[in-house]
Order: sequence, then C-alpha cells, then structure tokens
Amino acid sequence: MKDIRIAIIGHGFMGHEHEKMLSDFPGIRLVGFSDIDPTQLEDVGPGLKRYASNEELLNDPEVDVVMVVCNNNQHRDIVIQAANAKKDIICEKPVAMSLAELDEMEEACRKNGVKFTVHHQRRFDPDFRTAKAVYDSGTLGDVYTIKNSLYGFNGNMHDWHVFISEGGGMLYDWGVHLLDQMLWMMPGVKIKSVFADVRSVINFEVDDYFKILMRFENGVTGEVELGTYYLSDRKEGKWFERHWFVGGNKGTAYVDGFHPEGKIVRTSHLLQNVGNKRTMTSAGPTRSFGPAPEGTILTEPLPEVHTGHENYFENYVRAYHGEEEFLVKIDETRRVLRLMDAVRESAKTGRSVDFE
Repeated sequence: MKDIRIAIIGHGFMGHEHEKMLSDFPGIRLVGFSDIDPTQLEDVGPGLKRYASNEELLNDPEVDVVMVVCNNNQHRDIVIQAANAKKDIICEKPVAMSLAELDEMEEACRKNGVKFTVHHQRRFDPDFRTAKAVYDSGTLGDVYTIKNSLYGFNGNMHDWHVFISEGGGMLYDWGVHLLDQMLWMMPGVKIKSVFADVRSVINFEVDDYFKILMRFENGVTGEVELGTYYLSDRKEGKWFERHWFVGGNKGTAYVDGFHPEGKIVRTSHLLQNVGNKRTMTSAGPTRSFGPAPEGTILTEPLPEVHTGHENYFENYVRAYHGEEEFLVKIDETRRVLRLMDAVRESAKTGRSVDFE
C-alpha cells in the first residue's frame, strides 16, 4: 500500500509535535513544512522540504495531504486554498472559528472532491478512554453525572492564544477537546440544555476559566470545568490536575491524571434510614454524612485501556485507503462548534440555553 505523502502548514508548537509523530510513521511519508515565519523552519529535520510559501507547498505534486497546523483564525482560508489545490486535508482543532466558516470549508472540499477531517487526537487520551470504558460497561448502573475537569496554576495564555482575533482563549483551546470528549462519551445522545460560566480571571482579552453544565436526554448531567489559575500546594511536582468522575446508582468511579489512577467504588449494601441516630465528626454532629461503617466501602480496579495519540493516525491511514471510516467526522466537529455557541450565549445572558 502506497505511503500517504503529508506536508504541514505551520511549524510552531504543534507542528513540531506532528514532526516527531509522523517522521517515521507506518504508512505515512512526511514531505515538509511551510510557515509564515521563516525562522520556524530552521530546525526542520533532515530530508524534509522547507517551502518558501504555502503556495509552493500546495503546488507540490509530491504532496497528497495537507495538514493545517496554524493559528485558529487562519484555518478557513488555508483549508479552502488546499481544497482548491485538490489536496486532501487534516485540520487542527478547532476546525473553524464559526459555523459559517465551516460551511464554506466543507463546501470547498465537497466541490473539489477532497477528503477532509479534523485532528481530535484526544479521543485517544488514556484517562478519557478509561472513563468511557467504565461508562460503556454499564457497571455503575444508571449514570446520573459525568464530570470532566482540568486545572492548572500558571493562568497565563501563550503566544497568539492571548488574542481574541487570533482565535485565542481556553474555550477554543482545551475547551474543544473537553467538549468533544463529553459528546463522544455518549455518541448520538441529544443535549437538552446548556448552562455555562465563562470568565477571564487574570487574562485581559481571552477566557481562562469555564464551567459548562449539559443536561443530556438520557438523564445524565455532564459537567466540564477548566481553570488555568486553580492554585494548590499539593501538586507533588505536577503543574496540572486532571479528573474524571462518573456517578451511577450502583457505584461511582474516579479517574485522576492523564496516566490514570483511580478506582470504581461501591457500597456492600445500601444504607438504611438512620432515624435520629447521630454521629459526632470533626465537623460536628451529623446523620447523613458520618463515616461509613467498616467493610461498607468496596473498591474495584479501573479497566485497563491501551491507547495513545498514534491511534489517530493509524485510523487515518486505514480510512484514507478505504478500509474503515475516518474517526472524526465533520458533522461531529460542527456539533462542537454549535455547542460552543450555546456556551457563549449562556455565559453572556446568565441563562440556560435550549440546545437539541
């Protein structure tokens, strides 16, 4: 099977990451890079082309696929140019700044008969896949809540991410991934309503905190929270905290860290009404929140998952050759953009927004 020849527009942070991933990837031949800043090309690896412009890259007959890895506000124009050059396309997330932009991009790809998908590699994050395996197994019974959160301490955005005009801010950055994970946790389940709080805590222009509550048609309340200025002194050398919590009527599960640690937790039996019996705790007397009797709390290990970001490109190679479908479909990215619009509307009005 012929290698897919990929060239990348953009050699910044993610461009470098893609170079490391794809330089020796089975079924892919990395051809080269272009970048509007020539200094970004100085450390392009040996044997790879350094294009003088995007146009030179798009006109190269040795390129089958263009990967768009540049600032968010540039995605629309470059995807349309690549489609008009008859190149197949992988676009970094967020696919576009708006639904109207995505409509134009999709139309250009359809008109030119090119393949078009989006790099949502975090569908293969081990923490997400572990939480999803727990949910899919049904072991927790009727799930009523799923929380997906990420906290950091530094607070500051970086590079172009500090500018609204460039598509900066955390909702466009990590928010797209966290929302995509929540939707892919329960594919096809409609969202009835959305309530959100989006803030600029220490940044001047862009958002660096959000809490998003989604009421799903199956009764699950999904919560996504991100804070870049969540200070704590108990990091043990970690600069972030990553958490999943899944709650059902037959147990709960917690999944902590990108390399997940956690447990499934149950009770040996449902506790009976305690009447007027009181328990004295460090917080004072209580009836509902006293310590569990010995032997009541039971734990089980989380399921093992074997996954990584390379799985995205393994799927891409097979799907490109027609052996299976592309993992990320444009309609799914469209739904994420629609959800982000609802998030912004709710945050602006302070009200819940009906969604689907």
